[in-house]
Amino acid sequence: MKEMENNVRTIEMDGLLWGASKLVPVGYGIQKLQIMCVIENEKVSIDLLQEKIEEFEDFVQSVDIAAFNKI
Repeated sequence: MKEMENNVRTIEMDGLLWGASKLVPVGYGIQKLQIMCVIENEKVSIDLLQEKIEEFEDFVQSVDIAAFNKI
């Protein structure tokens, strides 16, 4: 999980700032990585960011947006 977080944090874009992260239990010993980020709507596309995260196929199964606020 730590390696997956490190991979995700390697994504750099103008208008993207990574924040805190934590592991959240899902069930049956499975955990998911929850990581916060702040994006500037004019500079970063949510769809593009999701695609870049999903490119880490060995680590990432899916991407969900838990909360969304525009700045």
